[in-house]
Amino acid sequence: MKYERRLLSIIATMTQEEPVVLVEGPRTVGKSTLVKTLAKSTNVPLLDLDEPAVRAAVAADPSSFISGGPPLCIDEYQKAPVILDAIKAFLNAHPSEKGFLLTGSARHESLPRTAQALTGRLHRIQMYPLTQSEIDGSAENFLESVFDEPHRAFAPYSSTSIRSDYVTRCLRGGFPMAVERTGTAQRNRWLDNYVRLTLERDVTELSKIRQATVLPRLLAVLAGQTGQVLNVKNTASKLAMDEKTAGSYVRLLESVFLVYLLPGWGKTLSSRATAHPKIHIIDSAVGARLLRLTPEKLAKNDPTALTEFGHVLESFVVGELIRQTTWLANISTVGHWRTVDNDEVDLVIERDDGQVVAAEVKAGAILSASDIAPMLRLRERLGHLFHEGIIFTTGNAAYTHPSGLRVVPIDRLWTRRRGPQ
Repeated sequence: MKYERRLLSIIATMTQEEPVVLVEGPRTVGKSTLVKTLAKSTNVPLLDLDEPAVRAAVAADPSSFISGGPPLCIDEYQKAPVILDAIKAFLNAHPSEKGFLLTGSARHESLPRTAQALTGRLHRIQMYPLTQSEIDGSAENFLESVFDEPHRAFAPYSSTSIRSDYVTRCLRGGFPMAVERTGTAQRNRWLDNYVRLTLERDVTELSKIRQATVLPRLLAVLAGQTGQVLNVKNTASKLAMDEKTAGSYVRLLESVFLVYLLPGWGKTLSSRATAHPKIHIIDSAVGARLLRLTPEKLAKNDPTALTEFGHVLESFVVGELIRQTTWLANISTVGHWRTVDNDEVDLVIERDDGQVVAAEVKAGAILSASDIAPMLRLRERLGHLFHEGIIFTTGNAAYTHPSGLRVVPIDRLWTRRRGPQ
């Protein structure tokens, strides 16, 4: 199945404006499909460095492949990072040229020798698994509406989704090849193989690690912490690892896009805000599979499984919103807000003009005063910069709480509002 990626037109425009555009994200997320689509539609040459023969030739003489200049597409550039030196040399000689498009399955700063190669000339954009709106083909952009058209984003809306629908979506995730596998067993095999190959191939290519066998266990422990503040010391203790080694391995897992470290936000707002990141498994289906969550287990209302699902659901919603930020050009920072007094807001999205949208995820449908209190305190501290506060729930009704916060069913993230506009 072919999915319409919202990033396609954005990246096409960027390549006309920037010397080098790097699209980075997890393996099999659709980067190669996107760059091949662009290359074909614009009749631009494509170097696929996943092909051993092409990779060897480029590594042996990168300048010869760059000599013609842009436009040029290079898929999986990290397989032969020396290509960046050749691009840099070309741009030094032709500073006004634009149109190099690269894709990579490892974070740029994690690669040796390359972190500073194209400083000031490289525009990075993350490509994550599919959003639910891309899967459904609904063309919804809820976050953009929250900032620019709140009357549309928060218009009356009645959801028909029930908990089992959210379970289905969380366990399906957003990797195209996982979404297309409708059978549970087939999807689970794909997810298992995806994790195994990423750990065995991509992590190994990045770093010669001393304890490779501990990586699957480390990832499983981190899956149990998804949606929670990362505590490297406790994680290392569970695995009988050195804390420094555990920290470096977590960063490796982040480098290959298996986990996402959501930074603490608001340190400049208050000295009582903490800087510790939250850990999120990059895709809810991977997280659920690592935790061995199944619809049957959740249907039995097992307390442990329900708690784990609540954390996976938070990662699912946070992931949906972060993916939507990649469609917007004016997002400054994203993070979570937590204070030493344990006030916590799951996600804070700050625009370049300082306006802030805050989001909290609740696995239930009924809100208590304690559920909204942290966001109210954040609003008080931010004053006029607090644009909107949203509580996402599994309930059916969208409404404005008496406090002024917005209560929204989770599926509003991908469902256009029914009824007259």
